[in-house]
Amino acid sequence: MSSDFEGYEQDFAVLTAEITSKISRVPRLPPDEKKQMVANVEKQLEEARELLEQMDLEVREIPPQSRGMYSNRMRSYKQEMGKLETDFKAEKRSRIAYSDEVRNELLGDAGNSSENQLIKLREERAHLLDNTERLERSSRRLEAGYQIAVETEQIGQEMLENLSHDREKIQRARERLRETDANLGKSSRILTGMLRRIIQNRILLVILGIVVVITILTAITFFVRGH
Repeated sequence: MSSDFEGYEQDFAVLTAEITSKISRVPRLPPDEKKQMVANVEKQLEEARELLEQMDLEVREIPPQSRGMYSNRMRSYKQEMGKLETDFKAEKRSRIAYSDEVRNELLGDAGNSSENQLIKLREERAHLLDNTERLERSSRRLEAGYQIAVETEQIGQEMLENLSHDREKIQRARERLRETDANLGKSSRILTGMLRRIIQNRILLVILGIVVVITILTAITFFVRGH
């Protein structure tokens, strides 16, 4: 179960990194490409929400004693998702919702003035800082996903080693059982032979007793007749 969660987790990290990268590219695109990129980002955001739902279902099926760690990670991913959606909505309001014509109309000829250029530079600087922060968060998520994959591989190797040891123990136990069965069969044959010899000896003793009794009776009969 935890392996399914970690698979969804890695997919979520890759998907959110792609979304962050695309959001940062939107302001620099032409209007047609910008509209297509916005639609693509919205679709990927929906996929990310579906991944979160799958991960939430997986966490609910994890045993209570192991659920705490995964619940904490889910809260962190939901916060990241909320921040990503907020950034995207803000980007749409400030950069995407307006076309280039509307922006030119608002700025007018004053757009060439030094004051407007300074404002534009400040906006671009703030935008670059936001993109840098989002890229850093995505990088941290990818590193965390890679670390989880490494830990999962190590756990898998340990489980395989334990299974190999258990298999060896089971094989040795089977060999001991076979030896025990063989010893029991040999002992059974020995006991059967001993019982057979005991019965034969008793039969011989009975026959010998009968012969002795007959001999004694015959001797007594001849002795009586002689007198």
